[in-house]
Amino acid sequence: MAEEVWVGTWRPHRPRGPIMALYSSPGPKYLIPPTTGFMKHTPTKLRAPAYSFRGAPMLLAENCSPGPRYSVNPKILRTGKDLGPAYSILGRYHTKTMLTPGPGDYFPEKSTRHVFDSAPSHSISARTKTFRVDSTPGPAAYMLPMVMGPHTVGKVSQPSFSIKGRSKLGSFSDDLHKTPGPAAYRQPDVQATKFKAPQYTMAARVAPPGDKTLKPGPGAHSPEKVTLTKPCAPIVTFGIKHSDYMTPLVVDVE
Repeated sequence: MAEEVWVGTWRPHRPRGPIMALYSSPGPKYLIPPTTGFMKHTPTKLRAPAYSFRGAPMLLAENCSPGPRYSVNPKILRTGKDLGPAYSILGRYHTKTMLTPGPGDYFPEKSTRHVFDSAPSHSISARTKTFRVDSTPGPAAYMLPMVMGPHTVGKVSQPSFSIKGRSKLGSFSDDLHKTPGPAAYRQPDVQATKFKAPQYTMAARVAPPGDKTLKPGPGAHSPEKVTLTKPCAPIVTFGIKHSDYMTPLVVDVE
């Protein structure tokens, strides 16, 4: 018998609990699906509807599309124009006619001077533009000299006198010093140097000071409804009708 190799105080023994080396299966690798939440929910249980808040959409690029800047006619569909029969009232067509001259429109007698030799002829025409712009004065533009008064021309006139107004320069009313007159001064207030007289004014009526709030009158109070000092407010009721033949309740008082 071969000699046993010394391995120390340790000897093979049965483990106290299960270990992974004793199992050939993958062990607790497969987990049971959860029954809460939305992701990986167990298919054997009912799942309530779940909602989530979605984030803001991504910004599109500027060159993605031109946007709603094209004004498309709403009557144009993908199959064509959606138009019904339309009618309009037009006016009567005008036919262009060529007016041909008649025999009376011709004047053959006026063509004589163009065909045959003729003597010179003159006509009276209107005034030319040269006379219209002529600046020569007419007879009414001249004024004859006066024959009466001191301004006659070529005649002797008698001396004439005129009544002229008084000159302000050098007269007695000429103010050389430019001093102010009595009217240039403003009359001072008499109350500035003398006792002031009493003055009265008509003012509005002054309301006496006091409380202006609305006070309740005697009719606003209901003393019959006061229950602070009594058990309750007086109450009146309609009793039942008693028979005259019913014996009244007699209580003997000793």
